[in-house]
Amino acid sequence: MNLQAVEERSKLKHSMHKWFQDNGYLEVETPLIAPTLIPEPTIGTFATNYISTLYGQRELYLVPSPEIHMKPFIREFGKSIYQISRCFRNNEQIGSHHNPEFTMVEYYTVNADEFDSIEITERLIHETKLPNTKEHLLPPFNKMSVAEACYKFSGIDLEKVQKTTKIREAAKGLGLSLGEGFEPWQDTFNRIFLNFVEPKLPQEKPLILYDYPKQIACLAKEKEQTPYRKRWELYMGGVELANCYDEERDKEKVELFFKEQSSILATQRAHTNEAIADIDYSFVANFDSKFPQCSGVALGFDRLLMLQGGYKRIGDLILFALSDNISNGH
Repeated sequence: MNLQAVEERSKLKHSMHKWFQDNGYLEVETPLIAPTLIPEPTIGTFATNYISTLYGQRELYLVPSPEIHMKPFIREFGKSIYQISRCFRNNEQIGSHHNPEFTMVEYYTVNADEFDSIEITERLIHETKLPNTKEHLLPPFNKMSVAEACYKFSGIDLEKVQKTTKIREAAKGLGLSLGEGFEPWQDTFNRIFLNFVEPKLPQEKPLILYDYPKQIACLAKEKEQTPYRKRWELYMGGVELANCYDEERDKEKVELFFKEQSSILATQRAHTNEAIADIDYSFVANFDSKFPQCSGVALGFDRLLMLQGGYKRIGDLILFALSDNISNGH
């Protein structure tokens, strides 16, 4: 527990609230418990039970992101919105940069795309920074495509390994052991990225990695006539800090995403004790002609505070962090 960190958390949060409100964003506050979630097989879920003498018992879920509640609001009112909220992700490693409960800054800008969100995020971070934030953690951001980073740091040309057989050959050429079983393209890509690309990303300035492979399923638009999606991630001091989409608005594509990811989720967790969240397909109905063009960013507040304040552990920033309690045997 660190008093200075608590004070700086309060200062940074208040500065962000003021920045968003001064720049025309409406603050929303959405539930932390939901009866349904967006299907995301890579994210573990915390489940709890609602018990009522009148309505019986049913499983509910702690939200890994407020997206499921924020997008219907955008569709209904067409406004740029934000919130600074608690999020929960199960089955994640616990360490210096991870805690199962964390704070997310999630903001959606109407009539903007993913590149507009780069400028918006630069302004947000620069204009709300803590005193004594080091220069290499401040904008302007450097920019590099994922394809450029892969070629520069692993020697792999993504355009030439679009087939699963090709990327497997490339991974084996780097010395990765893949085994003989089937592995999806995106899993092999992630092995390459995490082992050969991410550790070598430059840190002299915050870095935007843009145009992620379209095989990595998400609700970001595909970039026409390319094998990429309109998505970026922000790295700061070597730490993954934010994720941004030009949000998908095509109802058929959102519905296909839900069906495919729900199937994968059920298969993956059928033989484990992990919770499989209920999926509400009525969410797909939000993506009609009324849903506006917008770009959304999810930024890790705790990690930003760690970097700007010079802290080494997320446990220094969160009162009674679960990561500390587990590591201490409680």
